[in-house]
Amino acid sequence: MESNLTKSTFSIIYNVTVHIDKDFAEIWLQWLMKEHIPEVMATRCFTHYHVLRILDTDETDGLTYAIQYFASMGQYQIYINEYAEGLRQKSNERWGDAFTSFRTLLEVVQ
Repeated sequence: MESNLTKSTFSIIYNVTVHIDKDFAEIWLQWLMKEHIPEVMATRCFTHYHVLRILDTDETDGLTYAIQYFASMGQYQIYINEYAEGLRQKSNERWGDAFTSFRTLLEVVQ
């Protein structure tokens, strides 16, 4: 049976996975928590977030984190269209080659 809810009311998770060089990991995490996440949340596109450290990876050259932001599909689209590029550029200017990242959009099923 199909729901009467529109796609924009579905809950989604915007997941950003980041691998950060060991030499910068501690200061990057402080920056993430004190600067970057507050800037993302100030867009008012997300209701809340989680920061997770991924444990089952090779940590020889760095640590891997997942930052999960929760929103409706409509609010996520606003974020992507109005804010994402500027915040990504700011991160790239600050950290350069010290990190790599990729993004995944997840739908909350239950």
